[in-house]
Amino acid sequence: MHLFYIENTQWIDYHNDAIMLQDDEARHAVKVLRLKVMDEVFATDGLGNWFQCSISDIGKRHCILKIENHIKNKGKRNYKLHIAVAPTKNIKRFEWFLEKATEMGIDEITPIITEHSERRDMKIERSNRVITSAMKQSLKAYHPILNEPVRFEDLFEKINEQELFIAHLIEEKQVDLKHAYTKDSDVCILIGPEGDFSEKEIELAINKGFKAVKMGNERLRTETAALFATANIHFVND
Repeated sequence: MHLFYIENTQWIDYHNDAIMLQDDEARHAVKVLRLKVMDEVFATDGLGNWFQCSISDIGKRHCILKIENHIKNKGKRNYKLHIAVAPTKNIKRFEWFLEKATEMGIDEITPIITEHSERRDMKIERSNRVITSAMKQSLKAYHPILNEPVRFEDLFEKINEQELFIAHLIEEKQVDLKHAYTKDSDVCILIGPEGDFSEKEIELAINKGFKAVKMGNERLRTETAALFATANIHFVND
């Protein structure tokens, strides 16, 4: 099954039941996959719209799809999962998290710059390509939102989820995430850098309504903790 990402919704002509693949997606269909007229393919706009199509025309720089069937809100969950996580010093480890979280299913990722962050910048375009590839590979109809990096103290203006959690390593009576989270609730989980959140950051988050949680008794890397949190939320909602 070949799935194409409609990055620009203007590519979709609902009146004529057609999709005009352009740019990288058209080149991939024509040059790499060498698809032919009448071949069956699928496409998504990353917003929940899923199109079953057949190829109606191919050119050197374009590929036109005929929409045979349209499914709305394919695979839509009844909860939103937002992970705000400090990018790792080794960006490949962060991109590994983006890939696997997309495969599992995640709605929003916000890179946060904290007091102990070793990485304070990242290439959003490159990271979005990792997400897009994982979305297509895992046949998802929703493309996770990857926000621009934000300073920890500015994060709270951008959060509107119902349940709020911060995972940290400072000793106290944290509740296990899978017991603290309420099924079917929109949730935002904060995951710190390799050096953890500072005490000041933890205090700020608690004052903003975040609850301290843990994910078992093991000490996890940043990207592992973020993925573990993703899996825990899915586990509770299954």
